[in-house]
Amino acid sequence: MLARRSLFVVVVLTCLTYADIIEDVRMAAARNNFAQADAALLAYRTQKGITPEYIEALSWLARGAISANQLDQADSYARMTIKLAREQLHTRAFDAEPHLPMAMGAAIEVQAQSLAARGHSAQAVALLKRNLLFYGKTSIQARLQKNLNLLVLTGQPAPVLDHAKTLGVSAPSLAQLKGSPVLLFFWAHWCGDCKAEGPIIASLSSEFAVKGLKVIAPSQLYGYAAAGQDASPAAELAYISKVWQHYYSALQSVAVPISKQNFDRYGVSTTPTLVVLDRAGRVSLYHPGAMQYQELRTAIEKVLSN
Repeated sequence: MLARRSLFVVVVLTCLTYADIIEDVRMAAARNNFAQADAALLAYRTQKGITPEYIEALSWLARGAISANQLDQADSYARMTIKLAREQLHTRAFDAEPHLPMAMGAAIEVQAQSLAARGHSAQAVALLKRNLLFYGKTSIQARLQKNLNLLVLTGQPAPVLDHAKTLGVSAPSLAQLKGSPVLLFFWAHWCGDCKAEGPIIASLSSEFAVKGLKVIAPSQLYGYAAAGQDASPAAELAYISKVWQHYYSALQSVAVPISKQNFDRYGVSTTPTLVVLDRAGRVSLYHPGAMQYQELRTAIEKVLSN
């Protein structure tokens, strides 16, 4: 048994690279195989030490544990992730590379989810607000805001939309749309799930237009265009317009505000994000991620019936 385990460790040490440790741990955690993930991390750490990639991989264990409702284990992995990330951030800027911010954002998210799952929503809200004050100017701002919105945004007045720059038709303000139900479809030009959601949005827009449903489709600039190539704002805007016309041809009468501020306010770190507003301009549904037709239709019918 010892010889077999030693051979396993040697094989892992030989095969693991900076790139695949994150994927290996993510896949093991998704299968709830935490022993395999721990072994992979140990082998990697023995060979390469504690790197940003190692810390991001560790954060996937926290995410896997919270998904499995193993709250104590999730808390333990999250605390260790934050501790190791902070140690490395003493000597580098927060967003100098992608792995440490990804790990830190995931670990804080897991801590908030664990508190909420234990019935401590007020503490989860306080945790997220503290971290928003500290990390509000960094790449994890939208992720933290998303988790805060999931806890507190439903039933509240919708955040104002910035529509200074808009593709196609002009975007009305949300104040101007009071009295009508509103569906916000946050999307990104690179997002496959958004393209799959497009026909659902178009179908619902057509079906409920007679009942006053208004659709707005905010997007933002990411600094790149086709195939991930760097792009100037003007070039990327032209590319977004091309994608919108090609993949969302049934939604050409819908306004597309282009603003990072909208994504930050609504905590859009996941695309698509779908938000349904009632006639009073309050948030009735806040949903990061895609939705099936019937599920989203039910959410729209709910605000129409009220």
